[in-house]
Amino acid sequence: MTMTDPRSLIEAARDAAKNAYAPYSNFAVGAAVLLSDGSVVTGANFENASYGLSLCAETVALATVNAQGKFREVVAIGVIGGRIGHADSAPVNPCGRCRQIINEAAQLGGRDLPIYCGGAAGDDFASYTLSELLPHAFGPADLGMA
Repeated sequence: MTMTDPRSLIEAARDAAKNAYAPYSNFAVGAAVLLSDGSVVTGANFENASYGLSLCAETVALATVNAQGKFREVVAIGVIGGRIGHADSAPVNPCGRCRQIINEAAQLGGRDLPIYCGGAAGDDFASYTLSELLPHAFGPADLGMA
């Protein structure tokens, strides 16, 4: 995969969404994180009966990237979402919490990450930079770490 191939990143996120554990919301989300070496790490949302303990797909994928010691190597993110069993095609954007977590990787890597957002089905997707989705973000740079 190349950094200029958002459709492949969206498809990797769709594949990841097949593994979503979403018995409460019935809303599956998948995320795919492209690293500087061309590898892709995916994640799916993981709900919990105690709703506040649920994990978003982006968080799962980025935590996996971090566990591999590659948090600073994130170069792009694809995210999709939709109701399980429906052909939702409207693009889904990362929630505020995920935008903040993405910001950690962006600032530590010195990149304004492209984020590609798609629906569970269809070819349409929206393309943003993190700074568009989370202007005036607080992160490692504010603490002198980036």
